[in-house]
Amino acid sequence: MISRREVIVSFLGAAALQGCRRRAPEVPGSLVDRIHQVGHLLRQGELPRAQEDTAKLDCLVVGGGAAGLSAAWRLRGAGLESVRVVEVEDVFGGTAQSGKNDISAFPWGAHYLPAPLTNSGPVPRLLRELGVVTGVDEQGAPTFAEEALIREPEERLFYKGHWYEGLYLRAGASPEDLAQLHRFEQVTASLAAARDAKGRKAFAVPIETGSDDAEWTQLDRLSMADWLTREGFTSPRLTWLVDYACRDDYGATAQHISAWAGLWYFCARQTGEEKNDGYLSWPEGNGRLVSQLAKSLSPDQLQKNVLIHSLEEAEGGWHAHGLDAKTRTPVRYFARQVVLATPRHVAGRVLSAWRTARPKFLEAFVSGPWVVANLTLNERPRGRGFPLAWDNVLYDSKSLGYVMANHQAARASDVGPAVATWYYPLADGDVLSERKRLLATTYEDWRAIILADLLPAHFGLEKQLQRIEVMRWGHAMVRPVPGFIWGPARQEAQVPLSGTLHFAHSDLGGLAVFEEANWHGVRAAEAVLAGLQRVSASWL
Repeated sequence: MISRREVIVSFLGAAALQGCRRRAPEVPGSLVDRIHQVGHLLRQGELPRAQEDTAKLDCLVVGGGAAGLSAAWRLRGAGLESVRVVEVEDVFGGTAQSGKNDISAFPWGAHYLPAPLTNSGPVPRLLRELGVVTGVDEQGAPTFAEEALIREPEERLFYKGHWYEGLYLRAGASPEDLAQLHRFEQVTASLAAARDAKGRKAFAVPIETGSDDAEWTQLDRLSMADWLTREGFTSPRLTWLVDYACRDDYGATAQHISAWAGLWYFCARQTGEEKNDGYLSWPEGNGRLVSQLAKSLSPDQLQKNVLIHSLEEAEGGWHAHGLDAKTRTPVRYFARQVVLATPRHVAGRVLSAWRTARPKFLEAFVSGPWVVANLTLNERPRGRGFPLAWDNVLYDSKSLGYVMANHQAARASDVGPAVATWYYPLADGDVLSERKRLLATTYEDWRAIILADLLPAHFGLEKQLQRIEVMRWGHAMVRPVPGFIWGPARQEAQVPLSGTLHFAHSDLGGLAVFEEANWHGVRAAEAVLAGLQRVSASWL
């Protein structure tokens, strides 16, 4: 047993104790994560099996996150009726799921989508269905509904008692700091404009549409931190910004992320001459996108609380053995085609053939743990300096700060109750140790950590807090560690089994972003359609 103060130091560092009171306010709340309790049944060996088929399907989609729902969306777009999506949780969406209370909807994970640069591909198609893409400009680039673009102010940064505009700390920056920032922006703009002999961008969204030329992919062999050092970028303010970007998008520090992935963050969503139109977001974050995908399916095609624990090849297709997650009643599905839309660590336990002979490429997939907390406030937090923004980041914190879930819905006065969504990646290199540390924490631990983190930036916050709910993600997102993006494992992991079982998940893209999940879901679905001999023009 360790003291609460030691827990705070463990997660935030000794400096955070200045925000720690002798006794944390008794803010009501709870841990809301439950998936590991059911998911860990996969480790218990042989589980009970049904002897008859619960349903016979043309396609079973295992996993109701963004990738699985994207696959089902594509299948329904081709008119396939015999489809079912099964999900172990009692909500769909995976790390894009959301919640809601009397004040606002809010995200439990991904909370924005960068506005796409082009009008082609599955993501713009989905945005058109949602009414977010409203047309195209003179250059053929999409235009977006104003209400979906994040309103000002977008971002601010807390440093030494004050809030400042933006995420780069310009206050007190030296001429050398600013010169290095300018040079970094020039380098990333040049890389964003780079094309290979086939006309492909060096850094594209999704990455499969970009270049695989060695000129750029060799950047995957070293870490982003090493690349900064090699290129002479030593300004603490710039290295902080890059490290923050890696923690924000990938859940790990620049030391543990490949230079290719680190540069992708800055290059993929600009052309070199202009950047994209910003970020698209809603109070529930990417939960809005998940809901739109699910609308393509009827209620009987979406089944929650089902744990598929064994996939075994059968004559003419596959048997999927599972359990009702609530009653533990066994179920069995037969499907001519299957889309396994789970992370690799789950696929390695679900596929019977992989339990017998575990593929080596599974070891290359590393997923990091996160914590997301939603804070219900009776009024918006107060602080000195630049006003409350959508994204509010603390310079000296190991957390990522918080986003205001109802920022988009707020009125000009910006007063009244609010929900703040706070993010914390366990960003060290030893993910197994971090995951164990995460699962050992209690609600009271996280209440103390969150208050220690935020109180220095917000006087009176403890009086404004009405409730805190905490979600612990043990395997939140794949990490693009050096050598992974352009190593062989990602491609090997995409190869279908027997031409009838197809894989889909953001980890196959190497980046835990919605565009990758969506693209791989659609890719897998189109392989299913081909296997069922249903002709349909590609959405990719």
